[in-house]
Parts: sequence; C-alpha cells; structure tokens
Amino acid sequence: MAFRKDSYYIAKIKDGDPGAYAVLVDKYKKMGFNVALQLMGNREDAEEVTQDAFLKAYQALDTYKGESKFSTWIYRIIYNTAISRLRKKKLDTRSIDDEYSASVNVKSTQSAVKELRNGERKQYLNKALNKMCGEDKALLTLFYLEEHSIEEVCSITRLSNSNVKVKLYRARKKLYSNLEAILHGELKTIL
Repeated sequence: MAFRKDSYYIAKIKDGDPGAYAVLVDKYKKMGFNVALQLMGNREDAEEVTQDAFLKAYQALDTYKGESKFSTWIYRIIYNTAISRLRKKKLDTRSIDDEYSASVNVKSTQSAVKELRNGERKQYLNKALNKMCGEDKALLTLFYLEEHSIEEVCSITRLSNSNVKVKLYRARKKLYSNLEAILHGELKTIL
C-alpha cells in the first residue's frame, strides 16, 4: 500500500474521518512497538505502552502543530508513556529486603548503634556513609559530622530550607538501611 504524506491523513482526521488514523497507526506501529520494547524489556508491557501512546496521540492530535515530523511526535509520546509506566512500575515493586527493613524501627537501630563502642560505631557509620550517593553523603556530613546549621547547609548547597530538610530525612533513612545491611545478624543480637 502506498502511503501519502502524514499531513494528508492528519487533515482528514481533523475534518472528522477517524478511520484515517488507522493508516498512521499501521505506518508507525512497528517502529513504535520497537521503541517501547527497548524501554520496557518485555513484549506485553511494550504492547500496552504502544496502544496507550497511540490512543493518547489520537486524543491530542489537535495539539500537533506540524513543527516536527509526525513520526517524531508519536515516538516522543511512546517514549514518555514508557518512561511513565517504568516509574510507576518502579514505585509498585518491592524488594524482599524491604519487608525486613520495614520491620526494624529506626529508633531501635539508633539505640543499637549507640550501644556499640565508639570505635566500632565510627567504623560502621563510615561504611554506611560510603555506600551512599554523593549528595546524601555530603548533606549528612555537613549537618551531622561538621555540625553546620540548616541555614549554613542551604547556603553551601544552594538548596531551599525545606529541600535540605527533606533530603536529610531521606538520607537518614538510607543511612539506617545501610547500617542494617552492614550489621546483618549483629543488629538482631544487639536489639
């Protein structure tokens, strides 16, 4: 089948012929599926993403201005749909380790660390800190080890006050998780 230019089918759709969209879907479905498959990693999710993206594109066709090629526009929608699905999937999944760490209270971890001898405590804290990403490690070091105030940390990092507080809170939780992983069975016996 010989295809006309995409603009021809888009004009027909905008004039009230939704059947013309089937031609565009046929033209781009294979490449769109391949893009989704590369991102999603499995056939079923890629098919869902592709279908959702083509539906979104149809519903948003009035916003297509023709500044880029239609193929670029539809692939961007497929890509964004896949990324959104991956983010959602990432939020929905849990590691088996999450079950154990959810059962250990942060305060009990704090008290267990306090019971360690000073030298051991520094050793475990340094190991746990070294497992953290740069920003988290820097914030914890600035606030707790170097004892800078929140305002000083804000001026050093150029983050807002609330952002520093939130990032410190999350970094502390990661630190406790790292401590749990390092201490393994030792934490259970200390508690």
